[in-house]
Amino acid sequence: MGLMEANGFRCTHDSDNPQGEIVVINTCGFIADAKEESINTILEFCEAKKEGRVERVYVMGCLSERYLADLEAEIPEVDGWYGKFNYQKLVEELKAHSSAPQRKDVAFRRLTTPRHYAYLKISEGCDRHCAYCAIPLITGKHQSRPMEEILDEVRWLVSQGVKELQVIAQELTYYGVDLYGEQRIAELVERMAEIEGVEWIRLHYAYPAHFPWDLLRVMREKKNVCKYLDIALQHISDHMLTRMQRHVTKEQTLELIERMRREVPGIHVRTTLMVGFPGETDEDFQELLDFTRWARFERMGAFAYSEEDGTYSAEHYQDDVPEDVKQRRLDKLRLRR
Repeated sequence: MGLMEANGFRCTHDSDNPQGEIVVINTCGFIADAKEESINTILEFCEAKKEGRVERVYVMGCLSERYLADLEAEIPEVDGWYGKFNYQKLVEELKAHSSAPQRKDVAFRRLTTPRHYAYLKISEGCDRHCAYCAIPLITGKHQSRPMEEILDEVRWLVSQGVKELQVIAQELTYYGVDLYGEQRIAELVERMAEIEGVEWIRLHYAYPAHFPWDLLRVMREKKNVCKYLDIALQHISDHMLTRMQRHVTKEQTLELIERMRREVPGIHVRTTLMVGFPGETDEDFQELLDFTRWARFERMGAFAYSEEDGTYSAEHYQDDVPEDVKQRRLDKLRLRR
């Protein structure tokens, strides 16, 4: 959106009643429900184009990154398809159909959140390769952004009135390994916290294996780093963790939670758990229930396994837990919160 506005276009984001001549749909291709929502949105705006309510429809993002050829064949009404990373070509295509003058005030980005907070992406991609996950297939290998580039963006965000930073990545604890040869998330967060005007830093999407313990010190010592961590654990049974290729054990997970609560008093932990993964037994599920009772997560999300094309589990496991069993386990786990 920043590039579009720098090239003379006026953008509205996620409008309930779109009024523009051009629609750009950014899609998700991660799980079945998100893919269905993306397809329905595309079809909705293709119908709007047919009725003359919009002139052109473009699609970008993870869904078209993953299924580009199929989508082009199935929905020819779309004027152009772009993946997750080639959005500059989209801007060039828009410029070719426009006489809008290029502007000079190129900024880092266009903020679409309320002014007081912003999402800050520190890396793209993932090297973890969990058995069920399609993210590495869509986004590729982990790529950290240079630390100074991120800090410059933080300073710019503060200059725009941002007070709260929501730090995100597919896997933020891996930050720095590809650039610096070691995990540098603790240093990055500490340096962000020292920038004048940053009042709140919240961390999302950590990974339990090889957790960078120094991050807990930063959370404890820096008042503007929230005592909060979003860390998807998925399961607790060693049987399931091994089949999921999580590279962490039940014992290590219990130690991680105990150490978090000990070293950062008052920390709030949010997690996500999965039921119905191939091979999950009643005993595995009961172990998961017992774990949630012990861990007492402050926030917990849960979902049922859905097979994703091209993943290890889709190619090597049989999706053998019946749908009614998945739903029953999901309902029971949610009630256990």
